[in-house]
Amino acid sequence: HATGSAAFLNEFPERFFNAGIAEQNMIGMASGLSRTGLVPFASSFAVFSAGRAFEIIRNGVCYSKANVKIAGSHCGITATGDGGTHQCIEDLVLMRSLPNMTVFCPCDYTQAKKLIKNAYEINGPVYMRLSREPVPMITSADEELVTGKAQILRDGTDVCIIAAGLPVHIALEATEELAKEGISAAVVNMFTIKPLDEATVLQYAAKCGKIVTMEEHSVIGGLGDAVLNVLNGHEGVKFDKIGVEDRFGQSGLIDELLKEYGMNKDNLIAHIRKLL
Repeated sequence: HATGSAAFLNEFPERFFNAGIAEQNMIGMASGLSRTGLVPFASSFAVFSAGRAFEIIRNGVCYSKANVKIAGSHCGITATGDGGTHQCIEDLVLMRSLPNMTVFCPCDYTQAKKLIKNAYEINGPVYMRLSREPVPMITSADEELVTGKAQILRDGTDVCIIAAGLPVHIALEATEELAKEGISAAVVNMFTIKPLDEATVLQYAAKCGKIVTMEEHSVIGGLGDAVLNVLNGHEGVKFDKIGVEDRFGQSGLIDELLKEYGMNKDNLIAHIRKLL
């Protein structure tokens, strides 16, 4: 029930297998099932599906290019009641470091639903990063999502905010405030963390000259570092990144946690003003 996979159990009980609190076994089972021609989706809290089972994912899935899809829930700090042990802030760096792995980070329900279909159509390992708490619906059901191609939610000329997951709607709210100050801010929804849309990053680096990334993940090795790798060697681009600053999560209300970890609208605006 915590991950939502019980809905699948109720609809297709003969196709649902509960591995219990044994995520390493779950990934191994999924790898084996994929060898029979099935397309298994393995679901658990990201701390366990991406963390506890990392070595099995590395050798049993990615190394052998097994057609396994992994869903990690309770990502970031907004799994509010679960605290630092269950709030996963390192799954992106783990999963994007693995060869052959595609990494998705949808920003709302509509996008998650579409990316599940994209994941199914990919012949190879896929990791899907999901948050626990509800987020505003900001994307359209009519828009096609192309794996590896970023979604431009708002155009701008002064600064570009590149975000993924829950922070995307915060970025959009920030642009409204910035517009009142005469600041034109673009918002790029980087729902595919790997392969990253390098062309769009470079396009807005040239257009705006200033880029800020925002992610509900550690600042070490996540979206921000992925974007920074693309910008490396391109002179004249100012860059800043917002994320979890080398610390664990904790329990609390969503607004309190976002403020505490600097992932609220006000802090994003402050970073942009400083960059400008």
